[in-house]
Amino acid sequence: MGKPFSVNSSRYDPYKTYRFLVYFGGSTSPVAGVSKVGGLKRTSEPIEYKEGGNAIVLKGLGRTTYDAITLERGVTHDSDFQDWADAAQVLDKGSPSTSLGDLRKEMIIVLQNERGDPVLRYIVHRCWVSEYQALPELDAGANSVALEHIKLENEGWERDRTLTEPAET
Repeated sequence: MGKPFSVNSSRYDPYKTYRFLVYFGGSTSPVAGVSKVGGLKRTSEPIEYKEGGNAIVLKGLGRTTYDAITLERGVTHDSDFQDWADAAQVLDKGSPSTSLGDLRKEMIIVLQNERGDPVLRYIVHRCWVSEYQALPELDAGANSVALEHIKLENEGWERDRTLTEPAET
């Protein structure tokens, strides 16, 4: 048998990707029906430099960028995706919405274990909707679910280390 994980000595398997919840802003209820969340990815640029008398090219830490995150769900009457996307849209208002909390929001992604207990929580900072698809291509001959998606730009994310791992039974 393999070596157990160092944090929880009774757990041998990694967590599954299909047990998760997503929260927008300070909401205490999850966003309805989210079926897919793009990965959390950050990239730091290396800065190469040389020192006198040293033949080796050294590398320092440069700027860090955070990739956009795409959320996907089946089309329903819930308007959370559209409401947030509309905050960035310029129509008769002449400019994007500037109401507090409308355009930029914190997003929380919670990974759960098989029992549904939260095991990992990530906070994504200052998100805003850069792309919104309200309906997919509609095809009467297809056998699929209508999906909507939003693409969220963000200014970084961090793991919430205050969440402690539940005891496995």
